[in-house]
Parts: sequence; structure tokens; C-alpha cells
Amino acid sequence: MEQRKFGNTGLAVSRLTFGCGAVGGLMTKGDAADQDRAIGWARDHGINFFDTAASYGNGVSEENLGRALNGNSDDLVISTKVGLNNDDLSDVYGAITRSLDASLARLRLDHVDIFQLHNTLGRTDFRGTLTIDQIMDAVVPAFDKLRDTGKVQFLGFTAKGEADDVHKLVSCGVFHSAQVFYNLLVPSAGEPIAANYPSDDYKLLLETAKDHGVGAIGVRVLAGGALSGSTARHPLGMRDVTPIGSETDYAIDVKRGLAFMPLVEAGHAGSLIELAIRYVISNPALPTTEIGIATLDELQQATAAVNNGPLSADALAAIRQVQAGFVI
Repeated sequence: MEQRKFGNTGLAVSRLTFGCGAVGGLMTKGDAADQDRAIGWARDHGINFFDTAASYGNGVSEENLGRALNGNSDDLVISTKVGLNNDDLSDVYGAITRSLDASLARLRLDHVDIFQLHNTLGRTDFRGTLTIDQIMDAVVPAFDKLRDTGKVQFLGFTAKGEADDVHKLVSCGVFHSAQVFYNLLVPSAGEPIAANYPSDDYKLLLETAKDHGVGAIGVRVLAGGALSGSTARHPLGMRDVTPIGSETDYAIDVKRGLAFMPLVEAGHAGSLIELAIRYVISNPALPTTEIGIATLDELQQATAAVNNGPLSADALAAIRQVQAGFVI
């Protein structure tokens, strides 16, 4: 698989990132043999970026990835995350350090390549509220100290929340990576949208990341599964998926996803999933795209989609016409 330069880190990452989260579910609920087989297949086929988090299955994902790697992360890029609750804000450095040390123990590694902040910016979510000032005044110094220990190489964050806050963090010169929400239903990180388009406006975040040397990781590229075109969920996957950025609900996202089926029928892609994946990799500002999976077959389909390359100009123009139909 093709690799791309990852911001200013000096890392080269595969166009596809192996997502170890709970939405797909393989690494949180799957059988160990299936997990090992999928990770082995990924490595054999040039996928070198594996992303997990302490919150995925309450550490289960990290444990399973650690078992599968068995200490052998040669030529791989491994990232994990920490999420802060309101109770953690009285001792941010201690909370982050404890989380990282627990993650490293589960991963059976002495360091991770990328350590990411996993909070919503400027909005209240299930963890609480984290502001830009709190991040810059407390989180960033804590991250910097951990870099000095050698346990962390690069710093990243999940670009979720208020768009202006997200752009400030990308532009501040501290973070090396950002997980960016980008898909057929939420295209604003990659291109302008109408004022009344039914999604968050991420204001061309991919270009901002590129301009500031921040490696972008495309996430939720299948809209949590809605861009499969079906409301059915795999038994290993998360039962209820809250759409991120689309300002709708899962069923409406599925319905809107099906509006792109004429492009599949016209031969621009072999399936709706392939169309969705190839749409995001068509943006040259996005070095890697993360896919959460439930099975090896899903990983193989995603790999084939990436290897089929960007969509044609005609397909991208047709996609914009469908997206225009979503404007309220």
C-alpha cells in the first residue's frame, strides 16, 4: 500500500489506518485469533498505522493490540489517546501520566509514536467541558513533559467540537496530528459548504492542517457505518452510533447515504462503501484514512478501495450535486 508523508513528523504512514475502536468492534469484542489474523494481514499488506485509545472497551482494545503485536512494533506507527474528565482537571499532569502508563502496559510497549487528546473542544460532552485555555495552560505542558521522558514521540488531538477552537489547536504549532471528521455527509473539512448545509462546518480544516504541517487522520469516513447504506449493525459493532458532525441521526444518515447509490450504479465504484472511502482519499491534503472494522473481510474491502485510488473528476462532481440536495 502507498505511504504518505505525515505532516512534519518525518513519519510515513499507509493511506489506510487500522482503527481499533468500538464502532467496528473487532479489537474490543472479537476473538483473539481473528484479531491476530487481521493485524497480521494488515502488516503483510503494507498497513503500518494502528490507532487505539484507553477508552475503547475500557482498555480492552489496547490489551488486544498489545497481545497481537507482542512487543514487535518495528516499522509501525502506534497511536493511543487520553480523555480527561472534569475531575482530572485538578491534576492534569497526573491524570495524563497515569493514563499513558496504563496504556503502555496494556500495549506492552515502552512508548507510543503519537499520543492524542480525546476530548470535545469547547462543548460539553459525556466527559465534561474542556476549553482551549485549559488545553494550552495545562494539557500541553503535561504532554511536553511526557515527550521529554521518551514515552511519547508526537502529540495529537481529536478535532471534535467548535470549529474555531479546532483550527486554533491545529495552527498553534504544538500538535503534530489531528483526527479530522470527513465523509460524504460531512464534507466541510475538505471543501466549502452552504450556510444551511446539515452538518458542522469544519471550515476546510484539512487545508489548515496541511499549511501548518499537521498530519491529518480522516475518521468516521463511513459515518459510523451509515455509509454502508444499511441500518443493520454487525454483532461486534457498537449498538448505537451517534453521528458526529452531521446534525441528524443514524437512520437519516443511512437514508442520505443511499442517495449516492446512483454513482455506484453508474460504475464509479463497486459499492457504496468503496465510494465513501475513495471520496475521502481523493483529497490530496489527507495523508491517511482510518477505518474501524468488525472482520478481516471488511479490512480487505477497505484496503482494495484505497488501492483503487481517488475517484474521477466526474464522480466528484456528481457527489457535489447529491450533497447540494441535502441543503435545507
